[in-house]
Amino acid sequence: MTTVSSNGKAVTTKKTFSRETAVSIDIKADRSIIWALLTNANDFPRWNSSVISIDGLIAPGEKIKLKSTLDPKREFKLKVKEFDSENRLAWGDAMGNRVYTLKSIGNTLTNFTMEEKIGGPLFPLFAKMIPPFDKAFEQYATDLKNEAEIISKTK
Repeated sequence: MTTVSSNGKAVTTKKTFSRETAVSIDIKADRSIIWALLTNANDFPRWNSSVISIDGLIAPGEKIKLKSTLDPKREFKLKVKEFDSENRLAWGDAMGNRVYTLKSIGNTLTNFTMEEKIGGPLFPLFAKMIPPFDKAFEQYATDLKNEAEIISKTK
């Protein structure tokens, strides 16, 4: 995957048959708080300004329907592919996967990384129609950091 620093700035790597975008940020909150935010589908639109809605259950093997501000008219039908509690979550479809990783780096300090790779043999045909993810990824990471740190302060 793409190498990215923990400054909350997204990095995109473009190849002929794929595109990878990643963002990483340090959050002053326990992994359990961040994990709870990442796995509560109904609550996403409240704290995450890049998500319009998520329908379904974010749990192992479950299917969800996501609407994003990047393409509000499109509903993404995704499957939860990995679910390693408080460590790693991945969902995706035939075109790509989004992976969330949480790592403890100190006393209630957690590194959050989000990476998405999209692509395949037909990717060059429609790559120009897919908007850049950088700003949405940066907003997502900032929103998560803000909400997790607010919750952490009240505990």
